[in-house]
Amino acid sequence: MSAQATIYIVDDDIAMRDSLALLLGLKGFRTQIFASAENLLTAYRPDWFGCMLLDVRMPGMDGLQLHAELRRRECTVPVVIMTGYGDVATARGALKAGAEDFLEKPVDDSVLIDVLQTAVDTQAALRQTASRAKGLPQLTPREQQVLDMARAGMQVRQIAEQLQISPRTVEVYKSRMSQKLRSLDDGPRSPSDE
Repeated sequence: MSAQATIYIVDDDIAMRDSLALLLGLKGFRTQIFASAENLLTAYRPDWFGCMLLDVRMPGMDGLQLHAELRRRECTVPVVIMTGYGDVATARGALKAGAEDFLEKPVDDSVLIDVLQTAVDTQAALRQTASRAKGLPQLTPREQQVLDMARAGMQVRQIAEQLQISPRTVEVYKSRMSQKLRSLDDGPRSPSDE
């Protein structure tokens, strides 16, 4: 049985935290709320599954600093940044640092739900790939690099940049890995199948 996804909400505004938790609860998500980045870091566990919804402006450590600290800890939970004071530089910086998305408050409910569901689905796929990848000796060295980077939470454009290849090439590697993973479901392969 797969674990249920949780949305970890970090916002210093109690009304915002409560309204987000209520909305997401009504949409079927489990939530956990935190009043500060420090509170989340104290509670954080590497086995968390879901998505983090982080406000940018908070006293103490802000949402962008929290995201950087989570990356330092090799957290693979996708992060969505939200703010009431968005600008292009902040959005670009958050996305370049690996945020799944950047949303401005007030956030349209349907957009928020879509973004969070996509983030949760991404983490679920990465977990499934990681658990199956242990039995994939046939991965090429480059495919293994792409897999390791994806498991570390890097997005396609970040992997492409790091490996100095096109995002399309990264997608091709991911597609090949998916085919190899599907072959595991079909049972062992004989050398003549290759």
